Amino acid sequence: MARPGGVAVLLLLMVPGLSAVGFPGLSHLVPAASDEVQSEAVQQLCRRLLGPRANDFVLTVRQQRPAGAGAPAPAFELSSLPDGRVQVLGTTGVAAAGGLYWYLRTFCGCHISWSGRQLQLPTPLPRLRRVLQITAPDRFHYYQNVCSYSYSFVWWDWDRWEREIDWMALSGINLALAFTGQEAIWQRVYLSLGLTQAEINDYFVGPAFLAWARMGNMHSWAGPLSDSWHKNQLNLQHRILQRMRSLGMLPVLPAFAGFVPASFTRLFPKENFTRLGSWGHLNCTYSCSYLLDPESAVFQQVGKMFLLELIKEFDTDHIYSADAFNEMTPRSSDPRYLSSISNAIFKSMTQVDPLAIWLMQGWLFLNKPWFWRPTQVKALLHGVPLGRMIILDLFAESRPAYSLTESFYGQPFIWCMLHNFGGNTGMYGTVESINRGPFKARAFPNSTMVGTGITPEGIEQNDVVYELMNEISWCQKPLNLTEWAVSYAQRRYGKRNDAAATAWLLLFRSVYNNTSYMQNHNRSPLVHRPSLKLGTALWYNKTDVYEAWNRMQKAVSELNSSDTFRYDLVDLTRQSVQLLASEFYEDIKTAFLQHSIVGLWTSGDTLVHNLLRDLDSLLSSDGHFLLGHWLGTARSLATTEKEANLYEFNARSQVTLWGPDGNLLDYANKQWGGLVKDYYAARWELFVSTLIRCLEMKIPFRQAHFNQEVFEVEQNFIVNRVKYPDKPIGNTVEIAKKIFLQYYPQAMKRNN
Repeated sequence: MARPGGVAVLLLLMVPGLSAVGFPGLSHLVPAASDEVQSEAVQQLCRRLLGPRANDFVLTVRQQRPAGAGAPAPAFELSSLPDGRVQVLGTTGVAAAGGLYWYLRTFCGCHISWSGRQLQLPTPLPRLRRVLQITAPDRFHYYQNVCSYSYSFVWWDWDRWEREIDWMALSGINLALAFTGQEAIWQRVYLSLGLTQAEINDYFVGPAFLAWARMGNMHSWAGPLSDSWHKNQLNLQHRILQRMRSLGMLPVLPAFAGFVPASFTRLFPKENFTRLGSWGHLNCTYSCSYLLDPESAVFQQVGKMFLLELIKEFDTDHIYSADAFNEMTPRSSDPRYLSSISNAIFKSMTQVDPLAIWLMQGWLFLNKPWFWRPTQVKALLHGVPLGRMIILDLFAESRPAYSLTESFYGQPFIWCMLHNFGGNTGMYGTVESINRGPFKARAFPNSTMVGTGITPEGIEQNDVVYELMNEISWCQKPLNLTEWAVSYAQRRYGKRNDAAATAWLLLFRSVYNNTSYMQNHNRSPLVHRPSLKLGTALWYNKTDVYEAWNRMQKAVSELNSSDTFRYDLVDLTRQSVQLLASEFYEDIKTAFLQHSIVGLWTSGDTLVHNLLRDLDSLLSSDGHFLLGHWLGTARSLATTEKEANLYEFNARSQVTLWGPDGNLLDYANKQWGGLVKDYYAARWELFVSTLIRCLEMKIPFRQAHFNQEVFEVEQNFIVNRVKYPDKPIGNTVEIAKKIFLQYYPQAMKRNN
C-alpha cells in the first residue's frame, strides 16, 4: 500500500515541546495505570477491532519519563517480528493504539470512522523493513466540546461509549472530557447544604440540555432528572473512566465555576450574588443564572464540597474543566474583579487537589470580543499561576485566539478544530486551514501551544475532516492534500476507484475548503423556518458538488458493497438535494415577487411533494440518518412511560424549537429520515400555500403572522407521538439512483 503524501516525514523522532519543558506544572499529568494494565487494555481493544486477526499484532506499553525532562510527547515504534507479526510499542496505551491504526491505515489501507469501518487486512501482513519511530509534536491531543454531551452523547449506552473510546484511542486522543453523571454529585451537595428535592428538581434541566446548565447558561427547562437517570449516569461514568484510564487517557472532570440555584438566596441570605443576563433568547424563567461572589466563603465551601464528593466517587487525574461566562457578560470589566473570579475558581480546585490543572474553553473571548479586550483577557488568565491553566483555542481553524492574545499571555493552550455547530448535517470543512494552522501556531513568537484538539459541538458527520485532523496531530509538517484525499477514498472503500477518488478531489476543492470565516451552521433554506429573506450564498462552486455526485454514481457498480461508500452516497446525494432545495426556494421567491401563482405552485409542489419526499426516503434507507434512532435511544433510557415521554420531548425539542418558544430555532437542525418529511416539508408546504393565498387574495405576505401559524406546526411535531422506524427501510443504491437520474440533469442545466 502506497503511503499518503507527507507520511515519510513522520518517521523522524521529534523533540518534546513546551508541554514537557516550558510548563513543569503539567509534568504530573501522566497516566496512573501501569504499563501492564495499559498493555492489556490496548490488546483488548485490538481484539474488539480485529477479532481473530488481532493475534497478528503484539501491542506493548512502556512509559518513558527521562529524568528532569517532564512528561514526554506520545510516541510509538512499529516493527515486524521474525514470525510475521507486527509489534507496536507505545509510551501509553493511547500511543500504542495510535500506532496500531497508523500501521492499519498506512500499510494495510484500512479505515475506521463513525460511519463505518473498512478492515480488509492482507495475509500475510506487510512487513516493515526497519523499525519506525514516530513521536507526536505535542503532549496532548484533546477531544470534546462541553456541548457534545447534549448534541451527540446524551442518549448513549455503554456499547456506544465503548466504540467511541476505542475510536478515541486509535485516533491518538489522550485528553478528553468526562462529564457524565455530575448532576448526581451536585444533588448530593445541594441536599447536604439544605436545598429541598423539589428545589433541585426545579433547577436541573432535561437530559438534552445539560451542557448549557453545566456552563451556567440555563436552568429549569425540560426537566426534571429522575433517580433512575442519576443511577444510570453514575454507573456509565464509572465504566467510561475505567476504560479511559486503562488506555492511558487523562479524563477531565468538572469543577465548580460559581453558578448556583436561585434557592441559594434562601440558604445564604447574607451572601452577595450576581444575577447574570439572559442567554439564548430565553427569559429569566430559564436563564439569568446566579453567580456567587468570588470573595464569598460560600464559594469555596461549595467548590470544596463538590470536588471532594466527585473525587471520592470517581478518583482524579488532576485536571478539571470549568467555564465561567460562557456566552455571558460579567457584571464588571474591572480587571481586579475578573482576576478574583478566576482565582476563586482555581482556589476551589487546589484546596482539594493541590496538583489541580484548570482546563477552560476559550470560546468566551471570541463570543464577546467587545468585552474581552486585552486587559480583561489578561486579568482573567493571570488570576491563575502560569502553567496551571490550559486554554482550549476552541475555533482555531477559523478564528484563532492565540494570535490575538500573545499566546494567551503565557498560559499554555491547545489548538482546536471546532468545525461543527449544533451537530448539523451538511458537508463542510476548512481543510487548508486544518492542514497548516497547527504548524503556524507552534511557530508563533513565544508560542505556548501544548497540543491539538477536536472540539465539535456534535459528531457523527463529515468523517473526512476528523480523520484529517487526527492524522495531522502526529505530523511535523503539512500533508499533501491532493495525495491524502486520493488515499482516503481508497482506504475508506477498500479498493482504488478513479471515479470515487475524483469525487473526493472535487469535494476537497469546494465544500471542504472554506477559506473565509464562516461558522458551520447549516444555512440551507431547507432546514430553516421559511421566509422571503433566507440566504443561499455559498463559499464554493456548487457545480463541483454536482459533478462529485455524478462521479460517485459512476462508482456504484464497483463499490456498492462497501458500507462506507453507501453512507457517502447518501451524504453526497443529500448535499446535492440541499443545493437543489435552495434553487427551488429562489424559484418560489421569484414567482411570488412576480405574482405568478402557476410558477409558485409548480416550484412549491416540486420542492415539497417530490424533492423533499425523495430525500426523506433516501435518508430513511441508512441507519445513520434516522430520526427514529435518536428518539428510540432516548426512550430506551427510561424506566417509566412518563419518563420515556419526557426524554422524547427533550429529543424532539432539541433538534427543532430547542427552547419553549423557538429560542434557538433550528440551531441543531438535522437532515434525518422522518424529520425531513414531517417537520421541514410540513413547514415548506405551509409557506407555499400561504404565499399562494396571499397572491389570490392580493394581500402582502406578513412574516410575523406566518411565524405564528408555523409555530403550531413546529409545536405539534414536538408533542405528537408518531413512532418512527429505528431501522433502515428501502434500497439505498436504488433510491439514490432514482434521485440522481431525476434531478442531476436539471442541476447541471441550471448551473451551466
